[in-house]
Amino acid sequence: MCAILIASCHTSKHVQLTVSAAASLSGTIETIEGGYAKQHPEVEFRNNFGSSGALARQIEQGAPVDLFLSAGAKPVDELKAKGLVGNEQSHILLRNRLALITPPDSALSSVAQLSAKQVKKIALGEPASVPAGQYAMQSLQAAGIFDSLRAKFVYAKDVRQVLAYVESGNVDAGFVYATDARNNTKVKVVETLSEVSHDPIVYPVAVIARGPRAAAARAFADYLSSADASAIFTGKGFIVAAH
Repeated sequence: MCAILIASCHTSKHVQLTVSAAASLSGTIETIEGGYAKQHPEVEFRNNFGSSGALARQIEQGAPVDLFLSAGAKPVDELKAKGLVGNEQSHILLRNRLALITPPDSALSSVAQLSAKQVKKIALGEPASVPAGQYAMQSLQAAGIFDSLRAKFVYAKDVRQVLAYVESGNVDAGFVYATDARNNTKVKVVETLSEVSHDPIVYPVAVIARGPRAAAARAFADYLSSADASAIFTGKGFIVAAH
């Protein structure tokens, strides 16, 4: 009887949190989750990384997600409009910068040079679903060269795919977040784009309203703003937002 009661208590305490997060957070979030799990051994994480727009659509369609970390405000705003995220259940967690990258041996030195004939392919996230692609499009429009470059674009499902295209040399240049290119010897950062050329790059964290483990999700969301988590984010190159 005692053994049954102990097993029953353990089962009731165990929590599996499903986290959907922007591809640019992969690795970083897993490191933070590892630290959290040491403090809360009853919590287990299941992660789903991808483009923020695609992840938001999955949540709309009923995916059993407890916590959503987006690389843009729009996907979370759309979930709020549909009643899937309460206004008090989300806040801006991080900020980032947009970077133009090339293979290490490239002679490119600025965004303006993307118009050169020797540049054949430019990778960016699909603007309809990838916030980094939207920011890149806005920056190129601000520079007045977006339309002239359309034939060169190679669209990717997320920033990690853009990074892979540049690392392999399959494209001449690509747009990723500064954190994606940090300490990566397979690519060269040609230019970090001006923040006034695109919408603010923000990462909201949102607890999904219908989530069956909302209390545990809120606790982890709070931990993401802790000193321990902030130190990891900063170490990876993210800018921790003030609350």
